[in-house]
Amino acid sequence: MADHMTSVAPYIMIAGPTASGKSQLAIDLARRFAGAIINADSMQLYNDLKILTARPQTQDMQGIPHHLFGVYDAEHRASVAEWLSLAATAIANVRSAGQLPIIVGGTGMYLQAGLRGIAPVPNVPTNVHQHCINLYKKLGGTKFREVLAGYDADIAARLIDGDSQRLIRAMGVAMATDRPLSWWHQQPHEGALLGSVISIVVMPPRPTLYDRINQRFDHMLMHGGIDEVSGLMARKLDAGLPLMKALGVAPIAAFLKGEITRDHAAFIAKRDSRRYAKRQMTWIRNNFNAQITVEKKYSESLYKKIFSLIR
Repeated sequence: MADHMTSVAPYIMIAGPTASGKSQLAIDLARRFAGAIINADSMQLYNDLKILTARPQTQDMQGIPHHLFGVYDAEHRASVAEWLSLAATAIANVRSAGQLPIIVGGTGMYLQAGLRGIAPVPNVPTNVHQHCINLYKKLGGTKFREVLAGYDADIAARLIDGDSQRLIRAMGVAMATDRPLSWWHQQPHEGALLGSVISIVVMPPRPTLYDRINQRFDHMLMHGGIDEVSGLMARKLDAGLPLMKALGVAPIAAFLKGEITRDHAAFIAKRDSRRYAKRQMTWIRNNFNAQITVEKKYSESLYKKIFSLIR
C-alpha cells in the first residue's frame, strides 16, 4: 500500500533557462504548498563557484529546505546516474518529512532522467576511461571524433569536437562493452522518479531573459565571481572536469592571466550565457512536456491550478 501511495504521490518539476526566475518560483511554491527544493542543475551540485553558478545563498532560501546543492567537490565528475540516485533519496526524505518535493533546474539530461529513467549503461573501468582521456589529448577533438565514428557513428555525429566529456564517455563505453553508447541508449530505461509529476516551465520573453543574464553576470563580477575563479585556478585541477567548464570560468581565467581585459571577459561570459540559454530553451520546447508555462509574473491563478493538480 505504501509503495502504491508513493508511486502516485505528486512532485513538482520546474524547468527553465538560466536566469529565468525558476528558483524564485520554486521558493514561492514551497512556501505555498509546504515544499522542499531539490536541485537539478549540474553546476550547482558542486560546492565551489557558489556565486558564478548562481547557487541559492542562505538568505535567498527563506527558510525553505534545499537539497543537492553543493554536495560535491570540484574534483568530482558527477554523472546523470549519480544525480538520479541522489534525487530519488532526496524525494523519499522530503516525503517522509511531510513535504512536497519540488525539483528545479535547467540541466536537460537530469530532468529527462527524472521523468523517463536512464539507459542501463555499464560503468567504464578506470583504466579504459583514462586511456580515452589520453587519446583525446593526443589526437585533439576533431580527430578523436573521427575515430569515435568508427565505433559509434550516431553519437559522433551528434557531438561537437570540443565536447570532450561526452566524446570520451562514448569512446569508453564502446571500448569497454563492445557495443556503442547509442545502442545502450535504445535499451529500456530504468530508475524514473516515483510519483505523479506536475511539470512547469518558466520561459520569459527572450529580450527580458537576455537582459537578466547580462545584469546578473555584472553582479557576479562585483560580488566575488573573480575571486572564486582565482581560487579554482590555484588548485590546478584538470581542465576537463565538469565544473571547470562552468559559464564564465574560461573568460575570467583568461582575464586573470592577463590575456584579455575584464570588460572583454564579461562580454564573452554574457555571450556564452545567452547562447546556453538559447540551447536550453530549444531543448525545453522539444523535450519537456510542460503542463504549465509561466512567461511573465505568475499570478494567483497559477497557484490555484497547481493546487488542483496536487489534490
